[in-house]
Formats: sequence, C-alpha cells, structure tokens
Amino acid sequence: MNKLLKKICSTTLAMAVLAPLQAIEACTTVIVGKGATVDGSTMIARNEDMGTSWPKYFVVRPAGKNKSTKYVSKGNGFSMTIPEERYKMTATPEWDESEGTFDEAGINEKGVAMSGTESLEANKKVLEVDPLVKKGIGEDSMNSVVLPYIKSAREGVERLGKIVEKYGAAEGNGVIFSDKDEVWYMEIGTGHQWVAQRIPDDSYAVIANQIVIEEVDLDDKDNFLGSKDLIETAKKAGTYKEGEKFNFEKAYGTNTDADKQYNYPRVWYGQKLLTPSKEQDLKSYDFPFVLKADKKIGTADIEKVLTSHFEGTEYDYQVNKESQLRPASVPQTMESHILQIRPNMPADLAGVHWLSLGVPETSVYVPFYSGITDTPKAYKTGTDNPADDGAYWTFRRVNAIVSAHFDPFKKKYVQPVQEKAREELAKDLAETDKEALKIKDKEKRAKFLTEASEKRADKMLKKWDKLSNKLMKALADETTVYHNPDL
Repeated sequence: MNKLLKKICSTTLAMAVLAPLQAIEACTTVIVGKGATVDGSTMIARNEDMGTSWPKYFVVRPAGKNKSTKYVSKGNGFSMTIPEERYKMTATPEWDESEGTFDEAGINEKGVAMSGTESLEANKKVLEVDPLVKKGIGEDSMNSVVLPYIKSAREGVERLGKIVEKYGAAEGNGVIFSDKDEVWYMEIGTGHQWVAQRIPDDSYAVIANQIVIEEVDLDDKDNFLGSKDLIETAKKAGTYKEGEKFNFEKAYGTNTDADKQYNYPRVWYGQKLLTPSKEQDLKSYDFPFVLKADKKIGTADIEKVLTSHFEGTEYDYQVNKESQLRPASVPQTMESHILQIRPNMPADLAGVHWLSLGVPETSVYVPFYSGITDTPKAYKTGTDNPADDGAYWTFRRVNAIVSAHFDPFKKKYVQPVQEKAREELAKDLAETDKEALKIKDKEKRAKFLTEASEKRADKMLKKWDKLSNKLMKALADETTVYHNPDL
C-alpha cells in the first residue's frame, strides 16, 4: 500500500485533472474455464490499476541459472531461497524497480500462466487471530518466486501456498493460475491462511477486490486446496462454527459500504454482460462466485468486461458525473492482459500474452506468443516523464486526449481504429500460427515468433501514434475562442 500511495501521489497534475474520483486501490479480474471459451482455451485476465501516469514494461525473463539462490524483495525485505534453475517467462514489470519488480502477469515456457494480484482484504476478526506479516510475501514478489519454477497451474497454487504458510503474507491477495487444462483461483486472506478453487471448465468468474470463494471442501483435492489451519483460524476468530459447511467468503471476507460502492457493482455488471439472461439486483450485494455464460466466451468478450463502465445504466460515470460506483475501466489502469493457453498446440505457440498498455478502453490488446525470446524496444523504455516516450505513453496519450470529450471522441476517432486493429490482429495471428507450425527447429521457430510478435506491436504503435495526432488536432479545434476571431 505504501508503494501504491507513492504512485498515486506522483501522478502529474495534468493527468490527474482528467480523471474522475475513483478508488485508489483496485484491479478487476476475469477468468474462464476451457469448456466456456469459443476455442477450448483457458483464459485469465486482469486490469492492473494503480496510477494514471505510471509506465509498465513488457519483457522476457530468460531461462537459466540464478546468480543467487536467495531472493530478497526491494519492496518490503521479504526473502526466501529459490531454486538454482528457472524457466523462461514473460512479465510486465514496473519501469522503476527500486521498490520491487511487480512482474504482475506472464506465461512460462512450460505453458503455465500466472496473474497476480487482485488486492483484497479479510475481516478484522480473522486478521486479529492471524495478522499479516510485515516482511511476508507481497504482490511485488509473487510472480518472480513462483512462475519460473512451476509446470502446472496446480503446482503454482501449491508452491505459493507453501510460501505463505512458511514465510507469511504481507497483504491480502487473489492470484490466478492456468495451464491448457485447468484454471485455479487462489485467495490469501491473512498472514498464513489461503484457499484455492479450480474453476469448473464450463464456468467463468468476475472478481473485484473482495474475497469471493464460497463453500470449500478441503477433502475434494481435485477442486480445492487450502492452508492446514484455514478452518481452525476461523473457529478461533468466531467466524465459523463446527458442523456448518465452511464458506471462505463468510468466514474471512468483508461486506462493507466500500465494497458496495467499489466492488460488488463490477461483479454485477461483468455478470450482466456475460450472462444477460440472469437478472440480478445490484443492491442485493449477493452474486455467485462462478457462473455459466449465455454463450461461449472469446477474448473480445473479456475485453468488453475489462473496458466497461456501466454503459446503458444510470451508473455510467461518463454520462452521469454524479455516479460514485467504481467501474472496471478507470484512468488508473496501467496495463491490462488476457493470458490465453490454447489447446492442441505446442507450448511456445499455445500461450498468447494479449497486452494492452495504458487504459484498455482506448488502447488495443496486442498478442505476443509466449515462445518469444525478446520484446520490442518501445515496450522496454519510458519513464514517468512522457518526454521519455515508450510504448506505454503512445497508448496512454490517446486516453488523456480523449478524456476531454470522452464519448464523442471515442466513438468518432478511437472505436473505428480499434475495430480495424482487432480484425487485423486476429487475421495476422491465424496466419502466423500456420507458418510457425511448419517450423520444426525450436530456435528458428522462437526467432519467427519473436519477429512476428514485434511486427504486430510495431503496426499498432504506428496506428496509435497517428490516432493521437488526429485527436490532438480535434482537441485543438474544440478550443473555446473568447475574443473576436476576426480581430
């Protein structure tokens, strides 16, 4: 939270005035089982929300031997022993890693994806029994000490769970793991207590900064995993009674006014988009954790949830400036990702890291193969000074300009470019899939995947550069003239 506040405070005034008041801390997550998607992929996705002008990079962490087998967080001093050998993975770290890497999301060479974290908070009663650990594992370290060392989604849960129990957790977090077969959602509630649930293949979940896992059966190892003192801690806290079905949300979760303003509404609207047939009262504040969609879900459907702000309702802050409900799409989104693991393909092609830098509502999700060995230079440059450029600022600049006249500018200028870009990217990905499958040599294929991904990214950067110039002219044309223009 200290780093978060520093980020918010470092936001430039020029960017801040463009943004309506929103929740300081938040992310929004969408996760989908393989039986619920259009092509049998597993998909995990999240908006990383924290600052309105805080660049993120996109990098490849190479495989190899670690220089040291002792990991130490630059954020809070958390330390642990890590394996000597690591797998290659993609990552979206901070531009400034002085207080931690915050790798956030990636896919490793074994075809395992991880997204961490969805910030959440347990209730005071359980936290009094098992407090958070100041130097325990936090968001800045999770991907770094887990993703390079796992071969499956379940292994990811088990590894992180052991770390939490041994070293403690510095904060409450939701963490998502997936491979080609399974999707697991894990919630760390208190200093040493956690639980994880396998998402049913035919279902999805929308999560918004709350503990949401409901009934848990720790005897069902195929679908649930948890810490050894999970239930005992709740008993001591008085939030669970012997003989009842154990419900993690009720025993560890919260139900506050802040939840009603910032968290429940996002879940309600996300489920409304994916399962419109299910009528739910927003003010019931009672929504299922997992749900079945009305139709098969694709990346475009996930994008629709992550870029939403209650369109078509009285709560849309772009129309109703009095609305105080926190939507999924906010100006604080630094990057948004959809991590897709596709079926019946080799691991280096199966994994696609769809990355939208800046605010996804006015950006574009660019697909990068997990088999790449490097990322474009523009995705590894830039600081919190826009003059230092970088891919983040190319996409963020468009949102900053659009914010002045959001609805008309978005509809007239941004949406046509986005729609054409999506079509181009989908077509190009299908074509490069075919070409890549013909290449049997792993090194040659890795080179092809890297070059193909970079070409796509470069095309999108040029499109958004051109778009920002067009928007800048449109904004200038809207300038109010107070004096007689003929004088």
